[in-house]
Amino acid sequence: MISFSEAKAAARRKKKPERVLHLHLALRDVEPRIWRRMVVRESMWMSRLHDAIQLAFGWFDYQIHRFTVNEAFYGNPVRRENQTEIEDDRDFSLADLEIAPKEAFLYEYFFGDTWQVDIRVEKAEPAQTVVKYPHLTDGKYNGPPEDCGGPAGYKEVLYSLKHPEEPLSKEWLEWLGEGYDPNDLKLEKLNKALAKLPK
Repeated sequence: MISFSEAKAAARRKKKPERVLHLHLALRDVEPRIWRRMVVRESMWMSRLHDAIQLAFGWFDYQIHRFTVNEAFYGNPVRRENQTEIEDDRDFSLADLEIAPKEAFLYEYFFGDTWQVDIRVEKAEPAQTVVKYPHLTDGKYNGPPEDCGGPAGYKEVLYSLKHPEEPLSKEWLEWLGEGYDPNDLKLEKLNKALAKLPK
């Protein structure tokens, strides 16, 4: 049973206008720099933010992930010897973690390849009723193929695309298949995919 003061505080929170956060997401250790600007509801579950990041970079959620926020881990839950090492990100929203504007946190995906995304909160503002969240407002370059071997492998992919005549390049190009263009960022297509995310 909650106390009267806790009930009043909960009521105040309910009346508080919902905010959105403007996030800047940048892949670490990749050149040229691959980045996105995304606007999300502050009430968004961290697990749903994971889904949005996957779509924003063109990945398929085949591997494990985690967020690091103020030295705490959230993601695929890991518990050993009655001690929680990684909290379940389905249990926490961005608001729960109280990440303020100008603060940053880290998203890691596929610990074998180790894709790391630096996330910075650029600003917070009231949500608009006519706008769908999450959505991308800007970005640069297509996301790297998921299983290419992390930043080092992606460097080989870019080299192979520029030098298709070399023996190693032919192997990479066969693996890539047709249609991958590192310069081709389709924001509209990505936003259509984001619009289909469950609330």
